Amino acid sequence: MDKGLREYFHGRRILVTGGTGSIGREIVNQLLEWSPDVVRILSRNENNQFNMSEQIGHLPNVRFLIGDVRDKERLRRACEGIEIIFHTAALKHVPFCEYNPFEAVKTNVVGTQNLVEVALESGVEKVVAINTDKSVSPINTMGATKLLAEKLVIAAQEYKGTHKSSFCSVRFGNVIGSDGSVMNTFIRQIHSGGPVTVTDPTMCRFIMTIPEAIELVLKAALISKGGEVFILKMPALRVVDLAQVLIDELSPREKIEIIYTGERPGEKLHEELMTREESPMASESESMYILRPLTRRKAPYNGSRKIYSTETTPLMSKDEIHQFLKERNLLPVFKPAIAPGKVKKEQPELTVFH
Repeated sequence: MDKGLREYFHGRRILVTGGTGSIGREIVNQLLEWSPDVVRILSRNENNQFNMSEQIGHLPNVRFLIGDVRDKERLRRACEGIEIIFHTAALKHVPFCEYNPFEAVKTNVVGTQNLVEVALESGVEKVVAINTDKSVSPINTMGATKLLAEKLVIAAQEYKGTHKSSFCSVRFGNVIGSDGSVMNTFIRQIHSGGPVTVTDPTMCRFIMTIPEAIELVLKAALISKGGEVFILKMPALRVVDLAQVLIDELSPREKIEIIYTGERPGEKLHEELMTREESPMASESESMYILRPLTRRKAPYNGSRKIYSTETTPLMSKDEIHQFLKERNLLPVFKPAIAPGKVKKEQPELTVFH
């Protein structure tokens, strides 16, 4: 597969929206190993662009573009001559979207519609959009806007007419270690002496690593025929178990308290990656499920009506969580927590698992 990816992306002209975010950065880093003709990195955060340019160096085939997917004209310029687009730009934090719904709509919905229309106009060959499990049976603004974004991308495959563009989407679980990941918050809270804040002791989430997320995105670009939603098979855990594993690893000699703060607006106790209605027509490989649009599904009816949810997926034990983190080099270097009383503790803060 790696050879196929290398051959597919070598010499290509690629745009990554939201390219300075944690997923966008890793997509860019991987693509640069395969010598594309150009990678354009579009984002609205100039500080992130500066930091990323310092990290990767000044390469002749990399272009940093300040802009917003809300700005259709800016997208037109960014897409000139582009063959492949990875669309990672989004507002993703549940509480901020809940309190700023109009902004979430402008970026996640209108921004995606802008991208679809500009891709068709510009003759882009393939668009791969990044989505989240929060878009499945959504109860919050972020999930609802990402569901609409996914619908727009998949529908584009149907109404594109004679345009050559192809569209697909991938659904992520919670990417451990990415920007905004609760794991990063837990580590910081432990190092400052606690407490560690968890919203609910029964809250569960699907997890994946950044390399696993990037592999799914790149494979989708390679194998997509148009209109698919790709879903990686991934493990699930209780958030409080992750917190306890990190406490045991990082602060074995200190008693770090876990405080339950209650669910935040728009938060779900369980997440889904595939609904009961979608599952009968899903095709399956060893590592993923593939959903095709209703009008083009070729997989035979498989007789299954299961929900791919944290309620129906076996949850990892604490030992399994520890092993998962260890095998993927995600356990940070040991650093004792600051002994209580030596410094002023941070006030407990509400933590949402993203």
